[in-house]
Amino acid sequence: MKVVVTGGAGYIGSHTVQCLRRRGMAVHVFDDLSTGHRAAVLDAEFSELDLRRRDAVAAAFAAVRPDAVIHFAAHCYVGESVVNPRKYFEDNLATTLNVLGAMVDTRCRRFVFSSTCATYGDPIRVPIPEDHPQHPVNPYGESKLFIERILHRYHEAYGLRFAALRYFNAAGADPDGRLGESHDPETHLIPLIIRAVLDPGFSLTVFGDDYPTPDGTCIRDYIHVTDLADAHVRALDCLAATDGSFALNLGTGHGYSVLEMIRRLEAIAGRPVQRTTGPRRAGDPPVLVAAADRAAALLGWQCTHSSIDDILATAWRWHQAPRF
Repeated sequence: MKVVVTGGAGYIGSHTVQCLRRRGMAVHVFDDLSTGHRAAVLDAEFSELDLRRRDAVAAAFAAVRPDAVIHFAAHCYVGESVVNPRKYFEDNLATTLNVLGAMVDTRCRRFVFSSTCATYGDPIRVPIPEDHPQHPVNPYGESKLFIERILHRYHEAYGLRFAALRYFNAAGADPDGRLGESHDPETHLIPLIIRAVLDPGFSLTVFGDDYPTPDGTCIRDYIHVTDLADAHVRALDCLAATDGSFALNLGTGHGYSVLEMIRRLEAIAGRPVQRTTGPRRAGDPPVLVAAADRAAALLGWQCTHSSIDDILATAWRWHQAPRF
C-alpha cells in the first residue's frame, strides 16, 4: 500500500510513519516543516509542501497517486486558537479541503483523519462516548468538527471512506529513543513538567487550581503516542476491509490531574518540579476522559504502552537526550 502522511514530520505523524514503515508500506510524507522536524521522518519519502497551495497539493498527489491518506497537518494549540481563530479556521480547513480535493481527483478513497476530543467541548458525562454531543468550546475543536462534517458529505458524494480518530492527550516517546515530542513553543504538559525539572531558569505554570476536580486542576486522559500510531494503521486496515466510515475515541479511560502528573514525574526524576499557579486557560474543560471500548471492538486495538508511568518514563528518557 502507498500512503501519504500529511504532517508526517510532526510528533504523532512521525511515530505513525514508522509504524507504517514497519508494516512494509510505501510512505510519502508531505510537511511544510513549520512545526515538524525533517530528522523525524527517518527513512520515509519526504516532500516539503505547503498544503495551503491547492495547485502544489494537486501536483504532489498526481505524482504519488496514493492508495490512502493519513492527515495530521493542522494547527493544534487550544490557547492559540482562542486568541487567533482566523489562523485555525483558514488554515485547518483550507489544507484539508485541498487534500480531499486531490484525493477525489486521483480516485484515492481512504482517509484517516486526526480529529480530537476537543470536538466534544465541556462533557455532560464522563467517560465520553463517541455519541456524546459535540459542542466545542474553542476554535481548534470547532475547526476539527467542521472537517468531520465535511467528511460525511464527501463520503456521500464521492465514496470517500474515512476514519475520524478523536484522541485525547498524546504523550510519551518512542521506546527505542529515536523519536519524541519537540514543539516550539511547547504548550503540552509533560514536556513542560520535564523542562521545569531540567532547566533551573524555567518554572511550570499550572493553569488554574479552582476547577471542580478533587485537587482543583484539570484532569486529562493520556495515551502513549506509540499506541496512537498503532491505532492509525489499524484504522487504515479497517477501511481497506470495509465500505463504511467511522469515528472513534482513542484514549485509556483513565484520567490524571495536572498535580498528579507533576508528582509522578518528580518520583521518576527524583527531583522537584519548579512551578507556580496561574489563572485558568481559556477553552480548557475541567475533565476529558475517553470511553474507548468501540476502538477495541472495531480495530482489535489495545493500549500496550499507555500506563502513566511508561508514558512519563519514555518522555523523561527522550527529553534528557533529544535527537532534534
